[in-house]
Amino acid sequence: MLSKRFLMAFGLVVLTGVTGVASAAGTRVAFINATKVVEESPQYAAAKKKLEREFSKRNSALVAKQKQLKKLEQKLERDAAVMSEAEVKRLERDILSRRRKLKNLKTEFREDFALRRNEEINKLRRKVAEVVKAVGRDEKIDLIVSDGVVYFSKRVDISDKVLARLKRSK
Repeated sequence: MLSKRFLMAFGLVVLTGVTGVASAAGTRVAFINATKVVEESPQYAAAKKKLEREFSKRNSALVAKQKQLKKLEQKLERDAAVMSEAEVKRLERDILSRRRKLKNLKTEFREDFALRRNEEINKLRRKVAEVVKAVGRDEKIDLIVSDGVVYFSKRVDISDKVLARLKRSK
């Protein structure tokens, strides 16, 4: 199995070779900071707001259920000495049942939220890829690289151009 360092070094050598050959042939190379482009795009902010609106009701319901459970736990702690044994057992069972339901609801909420967040991020990534390709064509760039780059100069960074185009394409 090849080590991660070996693969990175090999990739760097290949990239250096490609850019060296490409430079001789008049090829243009650019870099894009994909994380910056995604996180600073207006589409990302819109997706975050959309998810917040979509999940705010469920989140509020979970918070309310947590508060109810906490009140019951406080009641048990405060009044257990003056309650009958049957009342204490009933309240304990109720608290236990509510804890289980709340735990399941929280798990379901997190899974649903993660699924929807991934859907929105993937949709945004597809949009960013389209814009990167368009910028590449318009700027007559032959090679655009992203993650895994060890060094890039500001001269080849087209992230701001892609962001500007994303902002115009809301």
